[in-house]
Amino acid sequence: MKGKKKTNAARILDTLGISYEIKEYEVDEDDLSAVHVAQSVGMPIEMVFKTLVARGDKNGILMAVIPGAAELDLKALAAASGNKRVEMVHLKEVFALTGYIRGGCSPLGAKKEYPVYLDRHAEEQPTIAVSAGKRGEQLLLAPADLVRATRATVAEIVR
Repeated sequence: MKGKKKTNAARILDTLGISYEIKEYEVDEDDLSAVHVAQSVGMPIEMVFKTLVARGDKNGILMAVIPGAAELDLKALAAASGNKRVEMVHLKEVFALTGYIRGGCSPLGAKKEYPVYLDRHAEEQPTIAVSAGKRGEQLLLAPADLVRATRATVAEIVR
């Protein structure tokens, strides 16, 4: 990252002594999907994870980190997070809550430290990619290191 400003997410990993790699890619404003990101960084979709922001009826805001091609199971996330019900946060609220825009939401370095729930499928991969906190950059790291950095709960939260 010579001469480039690191994101908060990368700085947090540096502080914790966690090794990672940054993969940059060309952003397509018309396609911010994880599938497109996976193709752009040359990784299988099973290794590229997306970060979704949700709100529980009891415990408030939380982040779910799930495989890029998977669909979040809101009931499973509610059970894992101690909520009766969980719903997705409206897109227009994401920036105000996290400081991140769509396509650049990282489980690390948000405005506030929210509970993170990592789908257990991450444990099947030696390395996963998550947003570095801005469009066009992915952090590649071991799933266990992401758990350590975010104090994530690992649970089955996809359909």
